[in-house]
Amino acid sequence: MAGATDSTPMAAGRAVPPPPEAAAPRLLLLGGGAELWRPVARGGGWATAAALLLLLASHLSVLLLRRLRLRRRLRPADAVSSSSAAAAAAVVTADSAPGSAAGMDGLVTEGDLRELVGNLGVAAREPEREGWQQVVAKGNDDVSYRVWCDKPMEGPPRYLSVTTYERCSTELLRDFYMDNEYRMEWDNTVIKHEQLQFDENSGIEIGRTIKKFPLLTPREYILAWRVWEGNDKSFYCLVKECEHPVAPRQRKFVRVQLLRSGWCIRKIPGRDACRITVLHHEDNGMNIEMAKLAFAKGIWNYICKMNSALRRYPQRNISSISILTMQRLTKKFPQALETDVDANHHPQGNTRANVVPSHFARTSSRQQPGKKSSRATIASGLLLIGSIVCLSRGRSNLGAQLAMAFFLKKAFKQDKGSSSQRSISRADVTEPRHLE
Repeated sequence: MAGATDSTPMAAGRAVPPPPEAAAPRLLLLGGGAELWRPVARGGGWATAAALLLLLASHLSVLLLRRLRLRRRLRPADAVSSSSAAAAAAVVTADSAPGSAAGMDGLVTEGDLRELVGNLGVAAREPEREGWQQVVAKGNDDVSYRVWCDKPMEGPPRYLSVTTYERCSTELLRDFYMDNEYRMEWDNTVIKHEQLQFDENSGIEIGRTIKKFPLLTPREYILAWRVWEGNDKSFYCLVKECEHPVAPRQRKFVRVQLLRSGWCIRKIPGRDACRITVLHHEDNGMNIEMAKLAFAKGIWNYICKMNSALRRYPQRNISSISILTMQRLTKKFPQALETDVDANHHPQGNTRANVVPSHFARTSSRQQPGKKSSRATIASGLLLIGSIVCLSRGRSNLGAQLAMAFFLKKAFKQDKGSSSQRSISRADVTEPRHLE
């Protein structure tokens, strides 16, 4: 058999079997999963793993040293912040029984409402022309949703959204949004909500909410809010973070230190529908890029779930504490602001409003140069270990290796701190994209 002699090596009159590398494709097709872990060349894949493990060890040691130095440097500042928190808690009187007014008047003011009205007016114009970037635009027969993102120089982004609900009144939508007891039934991220205090004179209420996030410590929100009603059955609400003496910090929760959120519910003329416009700014301690990605990929499913809960809400027939309190505390919308509302909903020209008020532009104290949270460090380490495992599989194709290289670059790039974030322009705020 001359043909066989030409194509197959011979040893002692017998054909030598093909090397394992040549048989690999057949084993893979036949389901040989163990073959995936065999390196191409002897020691090649595991040498890569050893090198990357060495990089990981050096990376973590540098982060540990930085963290120790930072703790020594910030010990006096920590003492000052603790005293500041105690002073802030003292502003709200220890007499925290429902109806107590002391210390609550300045938490949510009509000045805050004026700023909110001006910022919500962006949605009536063209947000893209004012520096906002559209993230999601989807809809169906019951609900439509559009949301834009604006990235400050530091800290997490702000979101501006417009949601339209068909066959829904403004009163029903207001009650649905403010019913914290019902939210615990349909929103599985809300573990607990409790009322802490309210003041009938100012219309301000304070509450505590616990939310859970996958693989993260539950977040604790101490919030103050206030609701206004307009003559046309429109409603405004402004929510701000605060402190309260009956809700001391607990180690098992992460206290959210920045949440500024406001909305307006208005009827759509000529239709059996209403629209809610929301401006939301929150720093819940999550990695910013991870939060952006989670928001962009999951918000539409959340809106659909919310719409389903809204359709079931009229059959509930239970008067919750949240709604009874809200109905007692709701104030009339100030007549002095009606002109601002008309100007925002009927804009003339392309004059840009002041869309970055003080309380929405405030950045979180978490975003300090050179400071990186332990969770971010752990996330980078897990990402690196996953990359090591994938790269150690000697049969990984070029595309997978390039993807792992990209993830490794992102993991180490996060250590540069906020100095690199300042160079990011608004045009760079794209997917991937820190509930509520």
